[in-house]
Amino acid sequence: MASQFSSYTTEELLKKLNTQKKLSIFHGCIIVLLFVVAIYKTIEEGFSFSSFLPFFFIPMQVIFILEIKKIKKELVSRK
Repeated sequence: MASQFSSYTTEELLKKLNTQKKLSIFHGCIIVLLFVVAIYKTIEEGFSFSSFLPFFFIPMQVIFILEIKKIKKELVSRK
């Protein structure tokens, strides 16, 4: 079965990989910042919605990481 990236050229894949890595790092930093704020607010005010907010963004980070792995796998298969 052809992967979803098989229609991309190698240059496009490398560009997409670079973009995905940058987005993943940025998104990871945002999640860490959300955790810090959530911990602070939980200590100061007790549990609230903001205490659990970072957990809603973790699945997106997992998807970013899986996407990066798929792109890398496609690049390796072309060599």
